[in-house]
Amino acid sequence: MTGVTGRDAAAPDRRRFLTAGAAVLGAASAQLWLPAAARSAETPLPDGVFSLGVASGDPLPDGVVLWTRLAPDPLNGGGMPDRVVPVEWEIAEDERFRGTVRRGVAQARPAYGHSVHVDVRGLRPGRSYWYRFRAGGQLSPAGRTRTAPHRHSAGGTVRLALASCQNWQHGWFTPYADMLAQDPDVVLFVGDYIYESVPSATAPRRHEGAGEPYTLTQYRNRYAQYRTDPDLAAMHAGAPFVVTFDDHEVDNDFAGEIPQDPDKQTQEAFTARLAAAYQAYYEHMPVRASAVPTGAHIRMHRRLEFGRLARLNVLDTRQYRSDQATSQAGALDPSRTMLGADQKRWLLDSLHGSPARWNLIASQIMLAETDLLVGAGKQWFYDAWDGYQAERNQFLKAFRSVRNPVVLTGDRHLTMVSDLKEDFADPDSAVVGAEFVGTSISSNGDQDQAAFRREWDPRRPDNPHWKLLDAHRGYHLFDIRRDGIDARVRIVDTVRQPRATPSTLARLRVEAGRPGVHVV
Repeated sequence: MTGVTGRDAAAPDRRRFLTAGAAVLGAASAQLWLPAAARSAETPLPDGVFSLGVASGDPLPDGVVLWTRLAPDPLNGGGMPDRVVPVEWEIAEDERFRGTVRRGVAQARPAYGHSVHVDVRGLRPGRSYWYRFRAGGQLSPAGRTRTAPHRHSAGGTVRLALASCQNWQHGWFTPYADMLAQDPDVVLFVGDYIYESVPSATAPRRHEGAGEPYTLTQYRNRYAQYRTDPDLAAMHAGAPFVVTFDDHEVDNDFAGEIPQDPDKQTQEAFTARLAAAYQAYYEHMPVRASAVPTGAHIRMHRRLEFGRLARLNVLDTRQYRSDQATSQAGALDPSRTMLGADQKRWLLDSLHGSPARWNLIASQIMLAETDLLVGAGKQWFYDAWDGYQAERNQFLKAFRSVRNPVVLTGDRHLTMVSDLKEDFADPDSAVVGAEFVGTSISSNGDQDQAAFRREWDPRRPDNPHWKLLDAHRGYHLFDIRRDGIDARVRIVDTVRQPRATPSTLARLRVEAGRPGVHVV
């Protein structure tokens, strides 16, 4: 992120930083932060406590969350002793930790899977920092993070990467290797960080366990497996993440406290599953204490500011929604809600009261219409905003008085870039914003492109608001400036192998003051 201070011109290339990390950490391991008496009193921990790496998230102008989880046996409950373990942390202005600016000790508690969430404050805005942890004489890998611009900063650039939908069994998370090379200031992940599906003997990679996760230990093991992907681990160590969840972090297509298959999961059983899934989510994500779950509830909708350049509204489209519609009449029912009354009011207040040049909305599911029926009539995905049209139309009308609204979405496993219309029932209605539905990191694997075109191209005349449609795996990269947002759709040639060749599929632009998106 650049502003008054500018992007770190002298900052090292992140790939060099990560490959050099082992040597740096080896030299740094001689630095013992605790007094000798305290060190000698420690009970030895198993080797490999930092097997899940490090991460940072939710950057503020003066702070950021630092994360790790102690797990020497990550796929078998973690492997830690049943006691509180002190974990030292350190954050510095340089990769060799010669300029330490903050340090302290956090407590890794068994009740939270020995995860650590350090909410560091007192940092300088728009700056890169390096951080690391130490526990039981073991030193973690180093991570690099970045604070948000000063709250009054109106210029510069924020580079944001949009990612979603990473199914372990559909392939390796190869797009992250290219994402790291693009040096984003922040990564926005909008859902399906894990998948709850059963192990498959024919998949490129096999899920751990013997079935779907239901208990806290089972969800911990599933998250731990995903965290061992090397490209995901490197990206977490390379930039702060802003995360929210969709359905597969719990159960496919769940709504509130209603499971996908209520005939197979009782209310009591599903409530217990929600509590386990939300706790495991918190334990593995770099989020603040405001996200500590209380039973079957977790607070995830929140707002982040990137100076006066951009406000990011992060939604929760799962916990508060009405059950999915099963008919077109149900989709048009004005009583049906996606966000719930409180979150809806919060979002409208945030949009109308925003001082930012760009008002970004992180929505797990697609806002623009998807008409699946070729020719006359409509056929919708009821799990997306098409199933909650009255509430969607309220937001689209509100966009007329919101400065530069842009929606960033996941879920579809496709790149679907659209103009947002005030009323999708009226093709001549005004364009009021833009939406980027990012493709998946790995979900759907290496898709048959010819088959995709045969299925989807006939639908384009019924969806004239679509500007780009594609089925490659990858992510979207945005350079956000005052005058416009330049977007690149970055794709890879395969996720069925641990290495891939990246390329730019398309370039798009949103001009400030001109709603809609244009292919460059």
